[in-house]
Amino acid sequence: MRVISSRQSLVPLVELNTGILMPQLGLGVFEMDDAQIQQALLTAFELGYRSIDTAAVYQNEEAVGKAIRASGLDRSELFITTKLWGTDHASERSGPALDASLARLGLDYVDLYLIHWPESERGQYVEAWDGLERLRDAGKTRAIGVCNFLPRHLAELAALGYSTPAVNQVELHPLHQQELTRAYDDTAGIVTESWAPLARGRILEDETILGIARELGVTPGQVAIRWHLQSGLVVIPKSQSPARLAENIDVFDFALTDAQMAAIATLDEGYLTDPGLLRFQ
Repeated sequence: MRVISSRQSLVPLVELNTGILMPQLGLGVFEMDDAQIQQALLTAFELGYRSIDTAAVYQNEEAVGKAIRASGLDRSELFITTKLWGTDHASERSGPALDASLARLGLDYVDLYLIHWPESERGQYVEAWDGLERLRDAGKTRAIGVCNFLPRHLAELAALGYSTPAVNQVELHPLHQQELTRAYDDTAGIVTESWAPLARGRILEDETILGIARELGVTPGQVAIRWHLQSGLVVIPKSQSPARLAENIDVFDFALTDAQMAAIATLDEGYLTDPGLLRFQ
């Protein structure tokens, strides 16, 4: 993954396999309501965030669109991601689903459109991927990718001759480091993106992370986010707190040492924030 300095923000840009540039750090808006999104996004934009990750199933795309318009930022400065839910995997449904998302967002296109889960029991994620390729070719999304895909799902797309996803967004944090999926993604030229990068707060209580934070004079959350960045991952921590939003993006003036990175590598325990979500794989 090639990392490029950004002229518009402190956040570095990563080059996707299609040549499109994506901020390496963004903001997730899962479970934020309209009022929370308005406040959080306007604060985030002021702080230098330019990448926003939402989804049709979050039911807050309209609020994201309102915040984008209220920001006054040029569309070209932003990187907007949304996602296709499993009920719309059928080939004739992916186009209307994205059209509905675009209408709610008030946008002509998104930068990244993802299959939210493979939902293997439905048996339609290949059909969904075929639909996403057509949407990309039609200019309704600049790049396409997947969420929560395992190597076997990705290998099936490759074996059938489809294009390689630009991004695979998975639950990933120091307590669940996804080594096999990351290795596959790296080999295939897929950027791995981390959701729940702080393990929904659990990582902030880890003694190793706390110790490194004390050594560096930063917060545990900043240590965890810095680990993602130095691991070559795209990361989308969620917060609506102005102080936490500022903290999460203030991670570019320090670095973890090799020894600190090695210590964090030992923390993987396969912890999932919601094991029940595995049913969608």
